[in-house]
Amino acid sequence: MAGNEDEEAFVQYGIDDRPPFGKSLLLGAQHYLTMVGANIAVPLLLAGAMGMPEEVIPRFVGTFFVVSGIATLAQTTFGNRYPIVQGAPFSMLAPALAVIGVVTANPPEGIVAWRAALLQLQGAIIVAALAEVAIGYLGLVGRLRKHLSPVVIVPVIVLIGLSLFNAPEITTTDQNWWLVGLTLATIVLFSQYLGGRSQIFQLFPVLLGMVVAWILAAALSVFGVFGADAPGYVDLASVAAADPVHLIYPLQWGVPSVTPAFVIGMLAGVAASIVESIGDYHAVARLSGMGAPSSERMTHGIGMEGLMNVFSGVMGTGGSTSYSENIGAIGLTGVASRYVVQIGAALMIVVGFVGYFGQLVATIPSPIIGGLYIAMFAQIVGVGLSNLKYVDLDSSRNIFIIGIALFTGLAVPEYLRSVGGATALQQGLADSFLLGPLLGVDVVANTIYVIGSTGMAVGGLVAFFLDNSIAGTAAERGLTAWEEATEADAEFTSAYDRFVSEEEPPRTDRP
Repeated sequence: MAGNEDEEAFVQYGIDDRPPFGKSLLLGAQHYLTMVGANIAVPLLLAGAMGMPEEVIPRFVGTFFVVSGIATLAQTTFGNRYPIVQGAPFSMLAPALAVIGVVTANPPEGIVAWRAALLQLQGAIIVAALAEVAIGYLGLVGRLRKHLSPVVIVPVIVLIGLSLFNAPEITTTDQNWWLVGLTLATIVLFSQYLGGRSQIFQLFPVLLGMVVAWILAAALSVFGVFGADAPGYVDLASVAAADPVHLIYPLQWGVPSVTPAFVIGMLAGVAASIVESIGDYHAVARLSGMGAPSSERMTHGIGMEGLMNVFSGVMGTGGSTSYSENIGAIGLTGVASRYVVQIGAALMIVVGFVGYFGQLVATIPSPIIGGLYIAMFAQIVGVGLSNLKYVDLDSSRNIFIIGIALFTGLAVPEYLRSVGGATALQQGLADSFLLGPLLGVDVVANTIYVIGSTGMAVGGLVAFFLDNSIAGTAAERGLTAWEEATEADAEFTSAYDRFVSEEEPPRTDRP
């Protein structure tokens, strides 16, 4: 397998390494904490839009964690087998909110509005995810790999990193900025300045940074420095008041309903999720000291994501996809162990069922999440840009494509938000465009909005079209160098192949 020697030297634990259990437990918790903000934010946004009762929300959030843990175990064991966490997708949030808005405005008789909306959302996800399963396991994404040069992948990864630059945890005007800065400063201190002096700082910079900031915030909350409504407030009393156990099981909200218009809108979210995941696979492979993903690995990865989206629909959540947060953690710590991520997945499942643990995690205030986001996503931007080493940067063609892709990936989503989102698009299509009335204004508007509001989808599609239509040699586009750095299909062993051959995978038990 071809890989970068410097990257391999930085990796503390490779994909097949298994650190001691105690250390793996802490490292797994660190991976889990990097994505906790997003995995709480998505269900809370959906619950608020549906008008879900307060007493139901903790169980709804817990379901997301259980699904995330099971999806992560499935992906790392039977899917692409990368050390990558699965969680609630922002790429499916826009069509999900569109479905909820329509159903809650006109709920069917005999069922409360929030439950009707959730059942329609489940049905849309399940059917749309079946298309993702087909796209994955039929090898359609893998066959596109030869057309995905670094000129295409770089903007996608960079836009993944920039996707949360305007997140409320970072840009809110009344945010507790010194707590944001403290969290970021401690993570930078432990990972960059002290990492070479102690393995503890090298392996646990994120966990240590969050714990230091949380303890300080909790102390200031207890002594009354932070009021209950202040950013940074830690509500310790809520932990004792939490339900001990959440009963979570398939079809817990009822039998899903399927409406074709909602399914079509959700397909756009699935497409955006696939583009994002392709970028995630390349980023995690690079940080793990491996070659670029092979066709086989991409096939199994997208196929498994589709299956886990079906599972998430059955369980009653808003979908599942590869997460970028823990990729940033790998870049900071050098811990790329699949075993560690699986330990973290087991923790997610426990937290989902045990109310006390989940509520304790929920007390992490938004300023600490904001500082974490800056560290994690900045790391991903750097990883994306590092792939430019394969590309001829003296080529004006390449510079043009990368620049246009990045600009459109930032500008188009911002424009759609500024003009009023899907509602404004619906009005525009009804007034001036024939395609909307022919296919259904809501369907077309929601599809355009979902893809257009996802920066990595816009940038990736623009880069893909330009890179494959503007003349350029394979060497110029970076395909020649990347092919040398790409793992061969034979180097990826699926879970099925391992079962048939009954061979143990290579493994290193390292202290």
